[in-house]
Amino acid sequence: MEWLETLLFSKNIAHTVFLYALVISGGVLLGKIRFFGISLGVTFVLFTGLLAGHLGFGVDPHILHFIREFGLILFIFSIGLQVGPGFFSSFKKGGMTLNLLATTIVLLGVGTTILIYYLLPGGIDMPMLVGVLSGAVTNTPGLGAAQEALHQLMESGAIEQSPDIALGYAVAYPLGVTGIILAMILLRFAFRVDLKQDHEAIVTASETQPEQPEFISVRLTNPQLEGKTLLEVKKILDNRFVASRMMREGVFSVPMANTRLSIGDTLFIITTQQLRNDVLTLLGEEYEIDWKASDSLLVSRRIVITKDNINGKSIRDLNFRAGLGVNITRINRSGIDLLATPDLVLQVGDRVMAVGEEDALKKVEDLLGNTLKRLDHPHIFSFFTGICLGVLLGSIPFFIPGIPMPVKLGLAGGPLVVAILLGRFGYKLKLVTYTTQSANLMLREIGISLFLASVGLASGGRFVETVLSAQGITWVACGFLITLLPLLITGGIARRFLKLNYYSLMGLLAGSMTDPPALAYAGSISENDAPAVSYSTVYPLTMFLRVISAQVLILSFA
Repeated sequence: MEWLETLLFSKNIAHTVFLYALVISGGVLLGKIRFFGISLGVTFVLFTGLLAGHLGFGVDPHILHFIREFGLILFIFSIGLQVGPGFFSSFKKGGMTLNLLATTIVLLGVGTTILIYYLLPGGIDMPMLVGVLSGAVTNTPGLGAAQEALHQLMESGAIEQSPDIALGYAVAYPLGVTGIILAMILLRFAFRVDLKQDHEAIVTASETQPEQPEFISVRLTNPQLEGKTLLEVKKILDNRFVASRMMREGVFSVPMANTRLSIGDTLFIITTQQLRNDVLTLLGEEYEIDWKASDSLLVSRRIVITKDNINGKSIRDLNFRAGLGVNITRINRSGIDLLATPDLVLQVGDRVMAVGEEDALKKVEDLLGNTLKRLDHPHIFSFFTGICLGVLLGSIPFFIPGIPMPVKLGLAGGPLVVAILLGRFGYKLKLVTYTTQSANLMLREIGISLFLASVGLASGGRFVETVLSAQGITWVACGFLITLLPLLITGGIARRFLKLNYYSLMGLLAGSMTDPPALAYAGSISENDAPAVSYSTVYPLTMFLRVISAQVLILSFA
């Protein structure tokens, strides 16, 4: 049995791989268990790592440090690529309000941490408080960013020893998850929320959502448009509608930009609900017609963009109408339908709805790709080029007034910023950043699992004695305060003064803490997707602020 002893206790490569695989698989399995309806998911890997560390299993410190940081980079970068396309658009309209509220929650959490630092008798070191803060807001990347900042301080000689802040994170995390859900419940009872009434409000709002595509059949009756081209008519409404089919004297066709309109023409129009009445006022009257009769001549087909050379080109650049005789009516991107305006920039992975004759559609397929297997092919060059640029950006020092030494975004902040920018603007550099949802999720889960396992193995030796000590109990209490106060204050303001719908409020609270278990709870009591929408709206900015604020606190106070 010497081989087994060697595998379990000798710190070689086989031992390291075996231990990580055992810790991660055990943590994922146990994470499926529900406690009072709540499961910790992959986060339970942290606690299996702590158990393994407590039992004396360990890994070479240098290898452990590398795996921890590389796992964090994979997780952060994958998140950035996922949220990048919608990061800047999340600030529009109602998203601005939600993001301001989420920023308030982040700042109140930081303020509560600083207040505890100054007011608590006996005091807790700020690095450890940042660990407690990261656990209290269930933000693992924030912990990684804080550890990276401490490493920078050690390298510069500003501190002699880096405290094990993962202990503070671990003891505060469980009550962090439950505290978020408790805040939702307290706000619900405090404001006597009627779930049915709020659900009906969500349904009503979704029915009048101005950006949803609207399909109408219109017969031209405006005499002022007689003889004008379709392009001239569209310019009156700033190209905010698309005419995909036309019937003139019983003959169906695809209207081109230079098609001259006549009184009595019937057009199939795609626009937004907001512009529906404007289109009818301009063109004429709504007219009932069965467009299925045109299917023998005109075909509508959803074509997937899979060719890299299309990435970054606009619909106008590709000249679908005049060059190919095909009408592009709408674009589906990440499950969202977008109106096919001429200036809309296309990306790999977009699904294009095209209308035209069969032969013309085949030409569009050849142009755009429509080869689903190409989407399954990973763009490794773009991924690792982005990581390279992220590490480079994270290593650049810059000065912030009031902080005595230069600040770096580090291995957490740098890749996050670059991933967000590449996810949104990568096509301008001819980089294809599209990854399938399953591939992105796989990279994220592998990255966070490696990071959490490393943190647990490194901190497990002292975890039990810390939790049972008076100091550990103090950390738990401080963490619970950091969790609850910002949520109740901001949630109360949002509900009382901004009249925010309760379902959107739950998504806001979960997103501001970047906490999937809390979102799962919100989803379990919701009959709509409002919690998920507000969660995804605030998630990108919140993640960025959590990573940066953790580093700033460390560099300002440590």
